[in-house]
Amino acid sequence: MSQPLYLQLCEQLGYLTWPLLICAFLALLIILERLALMANELLKRDAWLTELRKQTRSATPEQRQQLITQLSQGHTMLAKGTGLLLSHGDHPRAMREEILNLWLIKQKEKLQSGLKVLHIIGVITPLLGLLGTVLGLIEMFSQLGISDGPVTPSQLATGLGLAMNTTAAGLIIAVPAITMSHLIGLWAEKRCNKMAHALNQLNLWLEGFDQALNIGCEVPCGANAPCLKASNTHTNQQQTSSNMPPPMTATLSEPN
Repeated sequence: MSQPLYLQLCEQLGYLTWPLLICAFLALLIILERLALMANELLKRDAWLTELRKQTRSATPEQRQQLITQLSQGHTMLAKGTGLLLSHGDHPRAMREEILNLWLIKQKEKLQSGLKVLHIIGVITPLLGLLGTVLGLIEMFSQLGISDGPVTPSQLATGLGLAMNTTAAGLIIAVPAITMSHLIGLWAEKRCNKMAHALNQLNLWLEGFDQALNIGCEVPCGANAPCLKASNTHTNQQQTSSNMPPPMTATLSEPN
């Protein structure tokens, strides 16, 4: 930051220049880091899952190994979670569920990292701005009180304008911080729920349920693997209900 700009900010914001600048810097840093994580997840497609859903067969040992090799270079969260699931495919179902639940908790923490700090910044910066306004008004009235001359409208306008600058600065920082905190939190919740749903499907697929990867499809998943209708899958679900693992949940806690 150049010296003239810094001096100008100090004149406009007074005592709260540094607190507001620190809040603005932290908010910008968190938002940019979260947007980079979102872009990394959105730009990399899980094409392997689309191809896997086109088949109607359950998992075979050869296919498992081939998929593990394919996902070893995957960089998305879902690819890493699927690789973890497949690498423990020979373990009991309960152990697989515990491993994946622990993994999902870590991913939720990663997706929500910094959001609570961003929300706190959005709450305290308007208060800091209001505090700066009150301090500015106190100083203005003190100067007017010791003045012997008449009070002119220009003196009041200048003093009030200077006092209101901190409130405006606080709101300028708070509005993007709170907005981005909620928007990124909604994306994190949606992303984690999608990962939990896909991992539940893959877990059923490993258990031998042929159509597990098509559960919940809203459109046809391919000519060879149409989405299951309730009337067509009722019998299969009854036959496999005793072998189905309970679904893994992806309920998100408050942003960190």
